[in-house]
Amino acid sequence: MSTGSHDAARVVIVDDHELLRTGTRRILEEAGGFAVVGEAGDGPAALALVDELDPDVVLVDIRLPSTNGIDLARRIVDGHPDATVVVLSAYDDEDYVRAALSVGASAYLLKTTPGAELVRAIHDARRGTVVLDPGVVGARSAAGADDAAGALTARERQVVRLVARGLANKAIARQLSISPRTVEAHLNHAFEKLGASSRTELVTVALATGALAGADVPPTP
Repeated sequence: MSTGSHDAARVVIVDDHELLRTGTRRILEEAGGFAVVGEAGDGPAALALVDELDPDVVLVDIRLPSTNGIDLARRIVDGHPDATVVVLSAYDDEDYVRAALSVGASAYLLKTTPGAELVRAIHDARRGTVVLDPGVVGARSAAGADDAAGALTARERQVVRLVARGLANKAIARQLSISPRTVEAHLNHAFEKLGASSRTELVTVALATGALAGADVPPTP
């Protein structure tokens, strides 16, 4: 266990598969900057651990015995608002993504996420960035997707999609070969059109309305 640094983020891993818990623990401890202080295989055990240990980060599986992972995430966020809750899921279902964000989860990642990306996503989430796995960002809402997508320009949809991936304005500017000021202008327009007041709300509304449909972006350099 990586406990050598006082600055290490204290992590609780919640998953009903011991093999996945072990693998995730190894990834985090080998990366450094994390101390896995507890593991749980179901909701009640997870809540007891979180109450006892008050961790900085809780990784939550979406499907757990006797407990819905979304409900568990909500209870953790309500009881421990300073904790960063990251949902790890085998499902790229858009409804799960919206539900996770709506209860206060900071990230929604698929279990196929490479170790280095998991580490980076947790760091970004702890800094307050909403992080979505690229595999779920492009999901299209079945209801009203065409109208919602049409509310934003193609460039605005690209910018919002990259926000959903956890990129900051400067990184978005580099990827789209535009200036940070232009990125900010596109975001301001998107905020106004979708009635959002924060980056997290912007992504949540965009997913809920299908506003990211067709938002193809160039590959990361």
